[in-house]
Amino acid sequence: MDPENALCGKKKDAALELKRQGNQCFLNGDYTNALVYYSKALQVAPMNAVDMDKNLVATLYVNRASVLHKMDLQLECLRDCNRALQISSTYAKAWYRRGKANVSMDIFDDAIRDFKISKHVEVSFNGKKLIDDELKVVQHQHSRSNTANEHSKNKLDDFDDPIQVKLHVTTSIKGRGMVSPTEIPPSSLVHVEEPYAVVILKHCRETHCHYCLNELPVDKVPCPSCSIPLYCSQHCQIQAGGRMLQNVPDVQDIFKNLSDDLRKYVQEITLCSFSELRTEDVPEHKHECDGVHWPAILPSEIVLAGRIVAKFIAQRGVFTDASNIVDMLNLSHHFPEMHADSKLECIIYSIMLLSCLQQFFPSKIAINGNTTSQIAILISQIRTNSISIVRMKSFDAPGSPDKDESLSSVVPFTCNMEQVRVGQAIYTTGSLFNHSCKPNIHAYFNSRTLFIRATVFMAVGCPLELSYGPQVGQLDCKDRLQLLKDEYSFNCQCSGCSTVHISDLVINAFCCINPNCRGVVLDRSIFSCENTKTKDFLTVNDQMILEPFMQTDSFLHAGPSHCLKCGSYCDIKSSRLTVDKAGIHFTRLQQEINLNRVSETTVSDALGALISLKSTLHEYNRRIAEAEDNLSQAFSLLGKLELAAEHCKASIRILEKLYGENHIAIGNELSKLSSILISVGDHNAVDCIKRLSKIFRCYYGSNVNTMFPFLNILEEETHKFVSTHL
Repeated sequence: MDPENALCGKKKDAALELKRQGNQCFLNGDYTNALVYYSKALQVAPMNAVDMDKNLVATLYVNRASVLHKMDLQLECLRDCNRALQISSTYAKAWYRRGKANVSMDIFDDAIRDFKISKHVEVSFNGKKLIDDELKVVQHQHSRSNTANEHSKNKLDDFDDPIQVKLHVTTSIKGRGMVSPTEIPPSSLVHVEEPYAVVILKHCRETHCHYCLNELPVDKVPCPSCSIPLYCSQHCQIQAGGRMLQNVPDVQDIFKNLSDDLRKYVQEITLCSFSELRTEDVPEHKHECDGVHWPAILPSEIVLAGRIVAKFIAQRGVFTDASNIVDMLNLSHHFPEMHADSKLECIIYSIMLLSCLQQFFPSKIAINGNTTSQIAILISQIRTNSISIVRMKSFDAPGSPDKDESLSSVVPFTCNMEQVRVGQAIYTTGSLFNHSCKPNIHAYFNSRTLFIRATVFMAVGCPLELSYGPQVGQLDCKDRLQLLKDEYSFNCQCSGCSTVHISDLVINAFCCINPNCRGVVLDRSIFSCENTKTKDFLTVNDQMILEPFMQTDSFLHAGPSHCLKCGSYCDIKSSRLTVDKAGIHFTRLQQEINLNRVSETTVSDALGALISLKSTLHEYNRRIAEAEDNLSQAFSLLGKLELAAEHCKASIRILEKLYGENHIAIGNELSKLSSILISVGDHNAVDCIKRLSKIFRCYYGSNVNTMFPFLNILEEETHKFVSTHL
């Protein structure tokens, strides 16, 4: 926390060395590494540093713009030129490079203006002649009007309005929770909320914007005052609390002889204006922005606590005694029930955080027993109530190299789609939604905004419950209970954990040794967990679903290692050895899939291992679904898409039993299947894509195509497919 030893401050010497390395890479034509070096130099270059009579930061932006121009990233090039000009408006090279970018984008009117201004501020005769020659070439080309905009984040401005109901807060065995006072149809948007405070997770600091949490573009923007954050745009950088780029004292009179049109154009480019900034927000990075490195060292949840305290001080003025910051957030916590070691950890972090914050708020923070206990409880609140901000990330493997090259080259085979945690936030209302392992609402994010949407029909008074992570179909009941206990310090009593479900019975079950019996065989730990569940409230429909796999009174008469349907004994220890042996082949197959190089021998071995799994595990065991999915990916890489489709369908059939037919996990799998079916010309692709779109729209609303561009590709290919084949 000592500014004298601030490791995250700006360093001119380091920036100059990185610039030199970038220059060398540029001269060698190594534009990729040149981009890396210039970006790193920008991260550590002081705003007031001068190099060869030019502002160093402005020079680095122009150098990076030159690289981006060479890489044919013209819009990014133009944005870097703008940033250089906002620092030094008379930088002739920046105006010239901006003109070149506009020419490449066929925006000739702006290009002509850029070249005229560049020529006007250029001091050398040869430089003026070069620009004049370029200007004459552009003026002879057909000009047309166009406008290049500053980078915009992935905004979804046309979200449907939340359903017009006032959610009720109730108290039950789960504590406070949300219920609906009216009927809510599926896909209804029930809640939208901005975070009270948010922080990026450490593993995403180099890849995602520290404000909006979207992926960083190649022309990422560093904080002008310290070397920690990176932003996707100046908009986010300023919103987070960093300084705006300041125009260094130039001779502004140099523009007085320009035409009114060009002077106005100069002002539009060089004067940074962001009218849409939410000025009521408390700058979240400002108290961290003096070069000290505690925000980079302390855990993310502690940095988040610091941002909450900083916001509290901005709103209330001081934090000098036992302030009611805990009561203000009104969030539950389990500090009294925590283990002594965990309590001690919270108290130590509390003292450390207060010491760090006191450097920025010397007269507003006191370190005493009251404030220390308040921050310790705040940390406990964060651990219990914070929500992970996630992004959906898809991993694509090549399509088929076979017959219909046009389809396979356009439609990727999406081998996996998963949620990636990028941030941690406190949503004061969002935290009131209770957990269920069988949720009826779905939470997702646009930038840092929380959206909650109904996934099923809900009657009046129905509890609105989302998943804090584990769900039925993803883990068995005992593992879900343990995870929730470890992460959130509560014993889950949701319907998924208190009544018998087919998913929990089969997800890790072994098959009966009787080939004519579909009953499940459970090991001791799973049997014990399932045996504690309520069986008295099973509906007739539930009993019909479970009937092929167990007798309703089987927990009374059977035990672990025995079939719950016919009572036959199964040697689980021997079965586990068979499963582990088969798993070796699928581990090897997955490694080859990750390298995009799959051998026929490995696939053949995996097919044999699949037979072993099917003879040992229950037909709906999740490991068989994962094995089928691995084989689908492998056959796709080998170009055998018919076989890939069959194994993908087999995986989906199992997952439908675990999750239910309309769960978002099924939608993810259907995205794989639909791309394969299109590539092989299977007319079932049409129905597959309709079903997948319906599921995604239920979970994400009408703007799902904006959030998931691959859906646009699949739907476009479907239209082509229908017109060509049907």
